[in-house]
Amino acid sequence: MKIISDIGIQIPQVYLPRGGTDLTKWAVIACDQFTSEPEYWNEVERIVGDAPSTLNLVFPEVHLEKPGDEERIKNIQATMRKYMEKGILQVQEGLIYVERTVNGKTRKGLILCLDLERYDYKKGSSSLVRATEGTIVDRLPPRIKIRQGATMELPHILVLIDDPKRTVIEPLSAAKPKLDKIYDFDLMLDSGHLAAYEVDDDYESQVIDALRALAAPETFAAKYGVGEDQPVLLFAMGDGNHSLATAKAIWEKMKPQVGIAHPSRYALVEVENVHDEALEFEPIHRVLFNIKMDLFASLESTFGAKFSYTPVANGSEMMQRVDSAQGQAKQAIGLVGGGKQFGVIEIAQPSSNLAVGTIQSFLDDFIEHGGAEKIDYVHGEDVVERLALQPGNAGFYLPGMHKSDLFKTVILDGALPRKTFSMGEAREKRFYMEARKIG
Repeated sequence: MKIISDIGIQIPQVYLPRGGTDLTKWAVIACDQFTSEPEYWNEVERIVGDAPSTLNLVFPEVHLEKPGDEERIKNIQATMRKYMEKGILQVQEGLIYVERTVNGKTRKGLILCLDLERYDYKKGSSSLVRATEGTIVDRLPPRIKIRQGATMELPHILVLIDDPKRTVIEPLSAAKPKLDKIYDFDLMLDSGHLAAYEVDDDYESQVIDALRALAAPETFAAKYGVGEDQPVLLFAMGDGNHSLATAKAIWEKMKPQVGIAHPSRYALVEVENVHDEALEFEPIHRVLFNIKMDLFASLESTFGAKFSYTPVANGSEMMQRVDSAQGQAKQAIGLVGGGKQFGVIEIAQPSSNLAVGTIQSFLDDFIEHGGAEKIDYVHGEDVVERLALQPGNAGFYLPGMHKSDLFKTVILDGALPRKTFSMGEAREKRFYMEARKIG
């Protein structure tokens, strides 16, 4: 397999289901979606039935707190081996151009491998591949347990490049009539359509040259107004940060035993351009479950005179007030439930530049002191409302950030607060499709 070390990539060898496989049943959504909506995953299981499916190769996080983890992991790893031995999975060499159409918009992506030696998720990282949000190290052990001993990886990782002139991925879209199609099918449960094309050697060379141009220190310095000695950020995490961090943690553990040429040094990802018109950043909201302490008293105690609360008539008014408050001196956060219906919290002289950072610090402390049974991170105001209005729960509706601010913010300020943004809502997330052999 071809390695382009100066830009930290490898041209991948992937495995795809053999001809005749029902791809709508094969592909399932990222495992960290719908974690508070078990009915979604029940429907996925009903649709898949006994058919070959990535559902049998991943661990949906809706099941993480249930008994039987060890048995589920053993079954996943056994199914990986079975799919390989029975020829259900077949090799595909080279870069892959993909298109995901959902809600009338088509996102363009490029599947390749990233060198984990060029990635560091720790705070203050200056690596070529960087986390954009804080990594919750406590979330890695269960993921490490799943990946350890696995013969293959199936990524839902989306990585971003900042390519305003559209030099890397978009030329592949224009060349689509000349590329061989790999697959083309509808995804389950109203999640749109997925298609993919082989990138031949000529276009592969163009992609590599374009990535090298983006990574040139003089280009990087001019784009962001920094010195040419500033370390280049070429690939910024979009979705799946903890999955890539898991791959990194396992690689660092394996490296002394297996040497630097092992397949686990690389991780399969999909790269997208942050300037893709179909790519939208959505805020990630918070829901507290089974609240055990007085939420309002805790908010007032934490923020003191900086805290104020205004009740509003409904969710629409709450959203309008929160979304229109961006750029003002006070940060606005919507509150749903918590003994009330709908309201808007305002925090003066906030501790963080973003409302999500200000409220996350409070929520971390609230959970740590037993204020609620658990917290979940959800997409969409409708989900916040449905979950938060259940007895004993509360939800926090947060404003979004503009995607054009991402790279410069990470370069100048470091990683954002965790779970700051999402690339689309839940049904727009990446589906598992390609596999890669790692063991």
